[in-house]
Order: sequence, then C-alpha cells, then structure tokens
Amino acid sequence: MPSFERATETGIVSLYYEQEGEGFPLLLIAPGGMRSNIGAWLETPWNPIRELSQHFTIVAMDQRNAGRSTGPITADDGWQTYTNDQLALMNHLGHKRFHVAGMCIGGTYIGNLIKTEPERIASVVVFQTIGLEQDNRDAFYKMFDEWSETIKPHRPDVKPEAWQQFKANMYGSDLQYFAFDDEDVASMSNPTMILMGDDLYHPASASRTWANSAPNARLVESWKQDPARKVARGLVTEFLVTNTPRR
Repeated sequence: MPSFERATETGIVSLYYEQEGEGFPLLLIAPGGMRSNIGAWLETPWNPIRELSQHFTIVAMDQRNAGRSTGPITADDGWQTYTNDQLALMNHLGHKRFHVAGMCIGGTYIGNLIKTEPERIASVVVFQTIGLEQDNRDAFYKMFDEWSETIKPHRPDVKPEAWQQFKANMYGSDLQYFAFDDEDVASMSNPTMILMGDDLYHPASASRTWANSAPNARLVESWKQDPARKVARGLVTEFLVTNTPRR
C-alpha cells in the first residue's frame, strides 16, 4: 500500500494514496467531511476513479487522520494544513501541474489549492461543494465532533482546547466556503466545472455562487440520476480532456 511520509514542524504525516491510469495527472479529493478518504468514492453517484483513469493518471488520497493517513493534530491546524499535504504529495509524485476534482469538502480544498498555487491547477471539477448558509454551521460543527470523537481515544496527546481551536479554524469562519468567499472565487480564472449540490452540507447557493463568480466556470445542475448522470460523466470527461495541456 503506497504511502508518503513528510516531516512537518509538528510531527510526521503519513499520507495513503493510490495512483491509477496513465496520462496527465488528476488529483482526486474525496467526500466525507473530516473523514475524506478514497473509499468514500464507492458511495457517490459515480466513481471518478473508475471513469477517469482511462484518460488520466489518477491520484486519490486519504486526508490526514482519515482512512489510512495519519498526522499530528494541533490548535494551528486548518484548511492550509491539508492544502500543504496535497501539494506535498503531488510534489513527491513529480506532478508539477495537474487537474483537480473533489466532492463535498473537496470544494473548499480545491479553492484553497487555487488560492495557494493557481498556476499548477490546469482545470477544476467541483462536485457539490460545501458552503456556509445561515442555518447550517452547527451541522459542520457536529460533523467535526463526530469525527474527533473517533480519534480522541487514540490521541491523548491532543488537549481539549486544541480540538476546539482546530474546529474553529475549519468551520468558524463567516466566509461562504470557510477558507475563501465569492470575492476570492472571482479571481480564480482556472477552467472550472461545478456540479450542483442540493442539501444541508452542500447548498445549491454555494454551487451557483461559485459558478456565477468564477470568470471561467460552468454549472451542471443535474448529474446524480440517469439519464443526467450519464450525460454528466461525458461532460466531465470532455471538459478535462479539452483543458489538458499539450506537452
């Protein structure tokens, strides 16, 4: 099982990943909130690992402290912590430029990747991004707490106040996507396809705002059920192939 270990100021991070297919690299960021891991793709309307590995080198990963990845937990952790992991993995694999596709929490991870190193991202596919609305912050706090309760028995080194600050760093912001807002999205010129969300964690407003704010974005409203699902699979593949740089 491939894993990549990196030393950080707070300890060793071990990132489990799977690489499949051939061609231009595509980083996949799974749904599942704080439990974002490769296995979550098996529960989604369609599995991009299976669909897209025919065209690209797929890099799928478990985020730190999810699935088979591990790492330190501190009060300073937040969205950038995960972004640094994702970029470090792609550096390790030698992928200087790549597509990125993500679902759920993957939307905010993708936006923060673009904020951090926009020139490395060839194009973006966002499946039902998370987003803050007036009545859903507590749902994100609850999701974090449910994840942390499964970790705490194995991490007696992490103090209660560190857990609380970590949670606030992730979901305490008033920005629409927690790590950035629509004004930031307006500066993201990377070709982007948004597949719309429609529930508490993935409000339609977050998908529509991103699609309307980004200068080079397209919104796909229906994609979860056939026949729209079949059409959407083709649209995503065509979009990524079209935006693959020529070597």
